[in-house]
Amino acid sequence: MIASQLREVLQSAGTEPASDASWLTTLTERKRKEIEFHDADREALAGFAPEQREQSAANRKFYAVTRGISNYMDRWILEQARDRVFLDYACGEGRAATLASRVAQLSIGIDISSKSLELARRHADSTGAGEKVIFLQADCEKTGLPDACVDAVLCSGMLHHLDLSYAMPELRRLLKPGGRVLAMEALNYNPAIRLYRRFTPSLRTEFEKEHILSFKDIVFMRRFFRVENIRYWNLATLLAVPFRHTPAFNGLLSSLESVDGALSRIPGIAQMAWMFSFELVKTAEEN
Repeated sequence: MIASQLREVLQSAGTEPASDASWLTTLTERKRKEIEFHDADREALAGFAPEQREQSAANRKFYAVTRGISNYMDRWILEQARDRVFLDYACGEGRAATLASRVAQLSIGIDISSKSLELARRHADSTGAGEKVIFLQADCEKTGLPDACVDAVLCSGMLHHLDLSYAMPELRRLLKPGGRVLAMEALNYNPAIRLYRRFTPSLRTEFEKEHILSFKDIVFMRRFFRVENIRYWNLATLLAVPFRHTPAFNGLLSSLESVDGALSRIPGIAQMAWMFSFELVKTAEEN
């Protein structure tokens, strides 16, 4: 399906499928809890100015040190989305879908949370991309999108919210042969980070905290995709978090990014990173 045809299909279906209350009744209790949790989180987020957003949740301060992985993600989006169909899978505030719309034939963002989509549309409109990206409320485990309709997918910090036994077949179904997924996730090995998660239960759903990714999940994903380019992010850089509002922060973060570059090449140490990224590839011969 070419981009123009897909755009017509999505627009004719409407961009608010969940406005029909019957759609919500088809969701499991786990998914309804996800909607409730993320709607509340996005409502809180919307109440803060951009420079105050870390105050909306205690764990947002850590994202001050994710410059490296964020820049890597942006470069990947602009390369893989160019002249293609791009999907921001569980798009949240829609930043990636909006960025991709600069170069893509069609950029799509889907999320189960209506409040997230409100922020996403607002962000797209504020950048002038409102007509270039389509946002849909949908279940990522059963999107309703056509088969083999997208070329590139971003999964940014969201796979641990999903049942991978449904999400992986759905991603494979959506991707065209040769298509790629970039996934960026927290990693479940560092004991200090695991302890932090244990003592901050209100910051995540019950399902989420039990499904932080590990290599057993990578093994499972290999049933559906070729896995490439595993990289590790944010180990030493976490030490810069307390300095995020000081003049020394940028220089300190740059130095610690260099340290992380060395640590990420040491087996065993690399796996203590807060985050990792990897690509999933649907080989060209697959249907």
